Amino acid sequence: MKQLSSQETSYPQWLDRKEYPFKSNYFQLSAGRMHYVDEGYGDPIVMVHGNPGWSFEFRTLIKELSATHRCIAPDHIGFGLSDKPYNWDYLPIHHAENFEKFMDSLQLSNITLIVNDWGGPIGLSYAIRHPEKIKKLIILNTWLWSVKGDKHFEKFSNLMGGGFGRFMIKNFNMFGKVVVKKAVGDKSRLTKKIHRHYYDHLEKRKDRKGCYVFPHEIVHSAVWLDSLWQLRNKINQLPTTFIWGMKDIAFREKELNHWLSSWENAKVIRLDNVGHYPQEEAPEILIRELKEN
Repeated sequence: MKQLSSQETSYPQWLDRKEYPFKSNYFQLSAGRMHYVDEGYGDPIVMVHGNPGWSFEFRTLIKELSATHRCIAPDHIGFGLSDKPYNWDYLPIHHAENFEKFMDSLQLSNITLIVNDWGGPIGLSYAIRHPEKIKKLIILNTWLWSVKGDKHFEKFSNLMGGGFGRFMIKNFNMFGKVVVKKAVGDKSRLTKKIHRHYYDHLEKRKDRKGCYVFPHEIVHSAVWLDSLWQLRNKINQLPTTFIWGMKDIAFREKELNHWLSSWENAKVIRLDNVGHYPQEEAPEILIRELKEN
């Protein structure tokens, strides 16, 4: 594995470079090239996305905070501007291994780690293994435990990760086009122009494997997820702010309360009109919180 120097990229036509004006960087993994944004100087803020997002969803934070911080946002293999190899397995545990290799290559310390959706388990698995490198956690609508047996998650996982979901995602890009829109609290905040960036990065049918593996693994990666939760005492005393969209159809108040029952030193910001993506729907709240600390 090695770091590749920044290089000019032939950006896809669908990408609005005014919204996403950042230089592209790449880290070489055995699965392919991981694309990432690395802007600004200072203490690092690392932002970890979920499904079907990519670093684009953190663009407002990066633009504002790169004046005072080093802002780093990778695209998982299979998403954004990273490679999308069809023959890779896309299991979350292997995404986490990729993320750890990427982070180790940067040799960061004093990290503020922002995680959302699958970025929670992927990013926090790194924090569990390297708590001494973490200054603060910002946790946005995600989870870190087995949900096997939870009807809410099993229903979604079986639907979107089963035969129907795989077919609809592979052939019609359904997750990005439909599920993302439903997960947003105030639909007016996700304009058609912005929404396209959540699915146009999965342009071809063969590019969408990662997008349909993730919902399947909500239940089927239960052993790995449970192993992370059992190690939560490695990180549950770190300064943590939960910024939670209360209109999220995926991670509800129930999941927030589960976090809080096991967390110390936590601050909570509840966003009543926000859904699954606080970084997209209310970036000003995140920016204010990050500037205050």
